[in-house]
Amino acid sequence: MSRSAHPAGPRHGDVLPEGHYLAPPADLNALDPKVWSSTVARGADGAVTVGGLDVKAIAAEHGTPAYVMDEADFRERARAWRDAFGPGADVYYAGKAFLSKAIVRWLHEEGLNLDVCSPGELAVALAAGMPGERIALHGNNKTVEELEQALKAGIGHVVLDSFQEIERLAAVAERLGVRQPVLIRVTVGVEAHTHEFIATAHEDQKFGLSLNGGRAAEAVRRTLAHPSLELRGIHSHIGSQIFDTAGFEVAARRVVGLLAEVRDEHGVELPEIDLGGGLGIAYTSEDDPRTPAEIAASLADIVRRECAAAGLTAPRLSVEPGRAIVGPTAFTLYRVGTIKPLDGLRTYVSVDGGMSDNIRTALYDAEYSVALVSRTSEAAPMLVRVVGKHCESGDIVVRDAFLPADLADGDLIAVPATGAYCRSMASNYNHALKPPVLAVRDGSARVIVRRETEEDLLRLDIG
Repeated sequence: MSRSAHPAGPRHGDVLPEGHYLAPPADLNALDPKVWSSTVARGADGAVTVGGLDVKAIAAEHGTPAYVMDEADFRERARAWRDAFGPGADVYYAGKAFLSKAIVRWLHEEGLNLDVCSPGELAVALAAGMPGERIALHGNNKTVEELEQALKAGIGHVVLDSFQEIERLAAVAERLGVRQPVLIRVTVGVEAHTHEFIATAHEDQKFGLSLNGGRAAEAVRRTLAHPSLELRGIHSHIGSQIFDTAGFEVAARRVVGLLAEVRDEHGVELPEIDLGGGLGIAYTSEDDPRTPAEIAASLADIVRRECAAAGLTAPRLSVEPGRAIVGPTAFTLYRVGTIKPLDGLRTYVSVDGGMSDNIRTALYDAEYSVALVSRTSEAAPMLVRVVGKHCESGDIVVRDAFLPADLADGDLIAVPATGAYCRSMASNYNHALKPPVLAVRDGSARVIVRRETEEDLLRLDIG
């Protein structure tokens, strides 16, 4: 029975996900390094530390809920992706996962590029000093004004997504007197094994131009016909939270097939191929993501092999990790409030945040881990559902997990792997205030995105 069709009655929703581990972990105090950032550890008093700083001190100074970001871990992951692909490739951080001026500065300092998909993301990137030529612009409905903003900033790539956009961008570039480098986003008919709403390479969706039926080939013709556009290559993205590269192999084969068609029809070998992002992370101990080095070796081998078979020079490869860098780098720190046991079912643990700071559980059926972080406990495990304080029965943060049976009002718990999409998709539902983002490093925390205030809400509400 699916979660969307629970029977009514006292056991409504009492259905664990298929394959969910029914047994509690051997040690509730353990912190699995797969789902926590690299500097997270238990301190001498049992409280969790990150970057050498106790979470109790973080909560005391900055309050809860709060997104706590491990700066050293973020930088390590950024460098790992940069080094894995090397100087012959480009790594673009997908800003939609989470973006702030501090993040942009870290990316710049660690040698990564950035892709953005809105005027707001571009504004943050430019305000933080990212050079325009190291930015790529995505989007399925870019306006004339947005394109003008991007071209005036000297943006490195615009990823074209429709026939209309080809004409729109060509006109803007001609008017501004520039020759704009572009990629064409194609849908390759490969659907990653993921949630329907985040699988993006199948035909029936809003992104890209299909290889089937010749729309991608026609986009190439139209782009090459405009002197104000410089066609640099082809872009493909097959989905999100992907744990292997089998889908990329099929996608690369089809993209390289298009490159061969371009060579044969137009006498041009396009010099770039972007295989997008979507590589998965560990949200629970059951997840087993691949390392950047493994991914880089596999993707490079796939592209080389397919190009050799087609008689093409291997193009420069680009990838777009977002979640894979920032996701494991942060956790969300909550304070426990109401604890409500339901006999024979589970215990509902209410925290001071909820779906306004993490919509992914409600939106995607996402699974998360959770741990008691203000102390250790030797109490027996209890099956819990961590929920928020919003007026919504679907306000679930962690659907099924185990916490100690002596959990109490005022304890601090943390949900790891919330660096990607949680703050980016945060809302003011019930007029909730968005939590701050704190960067922790070398024993101190600093605010990089401040907590919203009631004054912020009232300032926008002009009456």
